[in-house]
Amino acid sequence: MAKKTTSKKSVAKPRKASPSPKPPTKQVASSGDQSLREHVISLLQGGGAHASFDDTLADWPLHFAGIRVAKFPHTAWMLLEHIRLAQFDLLEFSRNPKHVSPKWPEGYWPETAAPPDEAAWKSSMESCRKELEAMQRLVKDKSVDVFAKLPWGDGQTVLREALIMATHNSYHLGQLMMLRKSLGWG
Repeated sequence: MAKKTTSKKSVAKPRKASPSPKPPTKQVASSGDQSLREHVISLLQGGGAHASFDDTLADWPLHFAGIRVAKFPHTAWMLLEHIRLAQFDLLEFSRNPKHVSPKWPEGYWPETAAPPDEAAWKSSMESCRKELEAMQRLVKDKSVDVFAKLPWGDGQTVLREALIMATHNSYHLGQLMMLRKSLGWG
C-alpha cells in the first residue's frame, strides 16, 4: 500500500529493510513544521470535510457487515479490513525497517465478504483506532523528521505515509457512508 510504481497499473514492490531502528530524527521543529503536523493529525482524525472513522462505523449493525449492495463491489467488512490492513502496512513501514509489506493487491483485502463473528468485527475496528492513534503520535513526535527520507525505503517519508493513510481512509470511509445509505440506514 505504501509503495506503488508510477505506471498506470499500480503494483507494489517489496520494501527493503535496513538496520536503522526508527524514522530519521531532527533537533528542532519550526512553527511551520508544527502547523503542518497539526493539519496532518487533523486529517488523520477525520472531521471537517471528512467523516471520522467512528462517525462512519461506530454503530454499524453487524448483520449489515457482510451484505453486498447491487453494483457495489465491497461489503462493510471488506472495506473495514482493507482499511486495517493498509493502515498497518503504512504505520509499520513508517517505523519499522524490517517490515515487509503484503503482496499487492490480495494482501490488502480480506478473504471473506463477512466477518466470522462479532469479535472479529470489533477487533478490526479497535486495531484501526490504535493504528490511527499511533500514526498521529508519530507525526506529533517532534524528534521525528517527517520530511526526511526513510533509510529503508526508496524515497518515502513519514509525512508521505501519514498523508496516504489519511486520504486512503477518507476515500474508503466515503464508500462506507454510501454503502450505509444504500442499505437504507444512513
